[in-house]
Amino acid sequence: QVQLVESGGGLVQAGGSLRLSCAASGSIFRIVLMGWYRQAPGKQRELVASITDGGSTNYADSVKGRFTISRDNAKNTVYLQMNSLTPEDTAVYYCNAIHRNRFTRTYNYWGQGTQVTVSS
Repeated sequence: QVQLVESGGGLVQAGGSLRLSCAASGSIFRIVLMGWYRQAPGKQRELVASITDGGSTNYADSVKGRFTISRDNAKNTVYLQMNSLTPEDTAVYYCNAIHRNRFTRTYNYWGQGTQVTVSS
């Protein structure tokens, strides 16, 4: 089992910045992918950004150039630096991790979510 604990959400004015963190703990063998998703009221959950354990990144078009995902493999922690925030970025942000165990089976884990609110 892997647990994900997020931190760093909050209220910020448009144009401001926030940094989200997500730390994984538990029986970790290899976390092949970590990412951030978000869900705004009345909308589906969507991918914001992801990063492999090799450092390859992927971003939603809506956040490219504003958000940066990074990862500390030694700490099993992923970060999301969010700059130039707009009210459209308001959502609950969820950390996601895909864990591969020693038998090469993969499991998908989610954090509890952290609220990000951007005021205009």
